[in-house]
Amino acid sequence: MKLSAWRQMTEPGCWAGILVVLCTLSMGADVQQALKTPSMPSTVLQRHKRDWKWDKLYVHEEAPSYKLPEKIGKLENTLFSEFTRYNLSGEGANGIFSVNDNGDIFVNAKLDREKKSTYKLSASIINIKNRKLMDKDDTFVIVVMDLNDNSPVFPPDLSGSISESSIAGSIVMRVNATDADDPTTQNGMIEYRLLNGTDLFNINHKGEIITLRSDLDREKQSQYIIAIQAKDMPSVSAGNSATTIVTININDINDNIAAFKKGKYHFNVKEDSEIGFKIGILEVEDKDEIQNKDPTFNIQHYAEMFEIKRSNEKDGILSLKVPLDYEKVKSYTFSVNVDEHTVSAKTDNQGPNLQKRAEVSINVIDVDEPPVFSQTEYMFSIYEGPFKNPRIGAVSARDPDSIGYKIRYSIEDPNCPVAVDPVQGHLSLKWQLDREQESLHTFQVTAHEDKPNGLKSYAMVKLKVLDINDNEPELINGTYVYVCETDTPGTVIGTIGAYDKDENSGRFRFALAKKSSNFSLQDNQDNTSSIILRQGGFSTEHSVEHVLEIQITDGGTPEMKSINLLPIKVCKCQPERRMEYCMAYAQTGMSVSALLAILLCIVTILVIVILIVLRRRYQNDVLVTKSSGEIHEQLVSYDEEGGGEMDTNGYDVSILTSACHDSSFRPGVGPSIYAIVKKPPACKGDMAMMIEVKKDEADHDRDGIPYDTLHIYGYEGSESLAGSLSSLDSSSSGSNLDYDFLNEWGPRFRTLAQLYGVDGSDTDSSY
Repeated sequence: MKLSAWRQMTEPGCWAGILVVLCTLSMGADVQQALKTPSMPSTVLQRHKRDWKWDKLYVHEEAPSYKLPEKIGKLENTLFSEFTRYNLSGEGANGIFSVNDNGDIFVNAKLDREKKSTYKLSASIINIKNRKLMDKDDTFVIVVMDLNDNSPVFPPDLSGSISESSIAGSIVMRVNATDADDPTTQNGMIEYRLLNGTDLFNINHKGEIITLRSDLDREKQSQYIIAIQAKDMPSVSAGNSATTIVTININDINDNIAAFKKGKYHFNVKEDSEIGFKIGILEVEDKDEIQNKDPTFNIQHYAEMFEIKRSNEKDGILSLKVPLDYEKVKSYTFSVNVDEHTVSAKTDNQGPNLQKRAEVSINVIDVDEPPVFSQTEYMFSIYEGPFKNPRIGAVSARDPDSIGYKIRYSIEDPNCPVAVDPVQGHLSLKWQLDREQESLHTFQVTAHEDKPNGLKSYAMVKLKVLDINDNEPELINGTYVYVCETDTPGTVIGTIGAYDKDENSGRFRFALAKKSSNFSLQDNQDNTSSIILRQGGFSTEHSVEHVLEIQITDGGTPEMKSINLLPIKVCKCQPERRMEYCMAYAQTGMSVSALLAILLCIVTILVIVILIVLRRRYQNDVLVTKSSGEIHEQLVSYDEEGGGEMDTNGYDVSILTSACHDSSFRPGVGPSIYAIVKKPPACKGDMAMMIEVKKDEADHDRDGIPYDTLHIYGYEGSESLAGSLSSLDSSSSGSNLDYDFLNEWGPRFRTLAQLYGVDGSDTDSSY
């Protein structure tokens, strides 16, 4: 089987429609084996050896519509017959490309190489009867041939830069125009040309803009605008072109010398101006941009008093290095030079009259100055403790003005332990100092002119307190000493140390102030001491407190000693003397403070008990002295809302009426049983008197029961024509009262008439 391609020329030098399919296809293994075998009898059908040679098919883009469809090639196969057909598959098959029954390949649409330049397809041959594939598919490529249908395109906003005074031939920038046509052909190749600025710049075939001269000067012209043309099909007059504008900026370099704008500068400065005070600005002129200005300033005289620094604008800032004194120097005059190291100096362009030196004059203005101390800070020292000579030292200040006022001294802090002599400035102690409380005292001494509204100044004074050996040593690490039940004689049960508040206490020495039969003390000669068990047999069940009296002596001068009590507890321990449980001590004594507290509590409790007993006894005495005839308790519980005669069943109120005849009642003479109460009119008004007496008794008797309820009886029915209806006025004599007159009072008293009529007589009841 063999597939060939053909070529067709449409015009000289150009391909019109070339189908060169000639790609090699691999043969089937069975066919290859058949070809390798020896010749067989003529009765066997021999197949021709297949050489698949494929080439590319070429088709022009942008073909005119009236030429479509256009034949671009033909498929041939030895297996082709009237019962077979060719078939295409792949990119654009049966759409952009098609094949007819004879194997002719056609392009059916206009192609654009810039969108797609190649198409990959597959060719096959099929039996139309059984639709079986007669041979393997094989691929081929259709290449779209380029036409010059695109113009060069520049990127937007092209700009470049180059430093001024650059040498000729320096590359400014590179422009890169693109063409969508095939770059391997003349259609896609680009050449560049400058349309202006050719006296300063040039452009090569790579698009690189190059300088032609080395005298570019930013101070004369800082920017150039040039036009560039890009054209395809170089060296041919025909072709497509495009034009763009490129901005070239000239970068500044330091090629100009700085100079003063003026030849003389005058300034006035007060003598009390502080160090670093800004006196004035020495303005300079430099045509370079600010980042390329680099002037330096040099003061010819008085450089130790004044200095010049550059400002942000690269001018000179004249400032003060030391304080001025009008009384010593009233004015200063000196010269200042300005220099600059440039890359390429252009002094000829700046003129011959450059102000490279300026004269500076400074006038010192006199001001009233505060006192000046001989030192800004004073340092003194003194030993702590009682002092024999309280004087510490002295401070000194003077008035720097020509008048020279006298100076007076003071310390404004009332808590300062130091006093100052107001005239001489001598410092002395006000009270004894203790280094352990405060080792350094810092305070200010004020010096002020001895005149109204005189100026003041201050000096810092530091007083260091020196140490003396005035503190006793103290025991430390005592809580880590204990005895285990399993400890044997010779065991180190703990190590103690010592501490001293003094600064240089020297080495501590340890000793037992009181010998112990159970413990011994070993001084380790390193400010520690070991507690050693002399005999064992300790038990937590029968444990008492063991206390060692340890004497500690420091190494100061003079030596200080102290006796320290070290309690030792007995504990149950795990291996390696790890504490597990410690028994509380059986206290054998009590401190004085604890004993006093207990006694105070006991006395307080006794006083409270005595007061309670006395109060109860007094109350009992008062109750006993009361008369047995006073039975007013039942009257106190009487219903204030007026229970009426029905309440008389529970109370014997006849005593109120019988009391009217009791000769023992004497108003105003001590407490009585009750006030005398009589039926009206015999005892008229006596109830009021009785109530007043009982009220008086209640007001003066703190243990008596209040009788406020008695007021509901005193005036019930009093002064009424009908008399009182209360049961309190009922007589205990047993006589009946006539209440028939109630029937004459109208329907409102009908109920009372029925209750107290002739048949409803009421008799007195008693207990």
